[in-house]
Amino acid sequence: MSRIGKKPIPVPKGVTVAVKDGAIEVKGPKGAVKQAIPPGVTFKQDGDQLTASLERDDKELGKFHGLARSLVANAVLGVTEGFKKELDIVGVGYRAEVKGRQVHFALGYSHPVVFDMPQGVDVAVDKLTHITVTGVDRQKVGQAAANIRSLRKPDPYKQKGVRYTGEVLKKKAGKTGA
Repeated sequence: MSRIGKKPIPVPKGVTVAVKDGAIEVKGPKGAVKQAIPPGVTFKQDGDQLTASLERDDKELGKFHGLARSLVANAVLGVTEGFKKELDIVGVGYRAEVKGRQVHFALGYSHPVVFDMPQGVDVAVDKLTHITVTGVDRQKVGQAAANIRSLRKPDPYKQKGVRYTGEVLKKKAGKTGA
């Protein structure tokens, strides 16, 4: 059994959890998330706690125990607090602006790059160079941030591009004189 899978998930007040066949629906103050569960893992709600268990003691099912628990714990955390990723745009003339459900980027190309916001994800731009991606689904927020970063990957030598806030870029070792 997984050490992570054994831990109970605390369900805060104001959050409703519906355990259904093959999925769990979590509703809270920030929104609702439907999380699919791997086959062979079941969840039981005991008051204000949710516990994951395996249907049978099988080594093949054991690898999904911790995964299922983490996915549901992220869903509960998402509907209560939400998830956030921050990115910075670095470069002369590089900027972004939100227009409806699209973000328009000027990233040094000959044309503006248009990024469509996925459903359930919000993007805010501060000071034209700081982007905040928020939402209730951790996977969607992380994927949207990764897609925005891939529009102009950061260059470790010129220090230009779109990078996560606080990201440290590694440079390759130079040639050594022999």
